[in-house]
Amino acid sequence: MKKVLIIEDEKNLSQFIQLELEHEGYEVRTAFDGRDGLDQALHEQVDLILLDLMLPNLNGIEVCRRIRLINSTPVIMITARDSVLDKISGLDSGADDYITKPFQIEELLARMRALFRRSEVPMNHQSIVYKDLEVDIESRIVKRGNNEIELTKREFDLLYLLLKNINRVLTRELLLEKIWGFDTMIETNIIDVYISYSNFAHK
Repeated sequence: MKKVLIIEDEKNLSQFIQLELEHEGYEVRTAFDGRDGLDQALHEQVDLILLDLMLPNLNGIEVCRRIRLINSTPVIMITARDSVLDKISGLDSGADDYITKPFQIEELLARMRALFRRSEVPMNHQSIVYKDLEVDIESRIVKRGNNEIELTKREFDLLYLLLKNINRVLTRELLLEKIWGFDTMIETNIIDVYISYSNFAHK
């Protein structure tokens, strides 16, 4: 049974998500502020974290950043803000995905399933080398020269797909289908956000 931690200060929303996830067979833990959520994320074994952006005591960006210092548990950021800058901030802090309030529970469940699929399906190749970039598929470690580059699961999958298709033109729609793994209303320009601002694009 997959265990999900919900860090959300809107108790009605948190309870709604909890009931829906438990109905789907997930085990659920909840926290209503950033510090409690961070403590649970670091000291309990969970398979996925649903993390609100705006939290009391410690905001979601800082919570996600501190989680990433310790582990790579998948994180979906929940935010009422839909600006590109807010999305970039969430992704740069280490979130694997984001969903904007209000949302349909079916979309959240689909995003969760997609994250679980990507983390469980083994890669066929052991490593890919391109110029000074080395991607170890088995361990999901990326290095440029001697420097290791930290990537979220989605950033890694996007980089892996691009490296497998060097010198081929991949449409935004194809990237969305392959990386996100389901039909969604997500804007296609999120691909530009990932490529322009993700760590592996930085020199």
